Amino acid sequence: MDKSRSELAHLIDEWVFNKRDREIMADKLLDGLTYDELADKFCLSPQRLKVIVKRHKDRILSHM
Repeated sequence: MDKSRSELAHLIDEWVFNKRDREIMADKLLDGLTYDELADKFCLSPQRLKVIVKRHKDRILSHM
């Protein structure tokens, strides 16, 4: 991804409709949190987070 931080934040806000998932995507893509850090923060398993990130990352990439 070669978008600026603000462009990426806009894409997350525009194409990720669930508030929790927007926070997850911002933490992962903008702030670089690991799956373990996200798991602690959101009380989800790292495996579940990988599914969430992949699904939304694919959607975001399709609109770049």
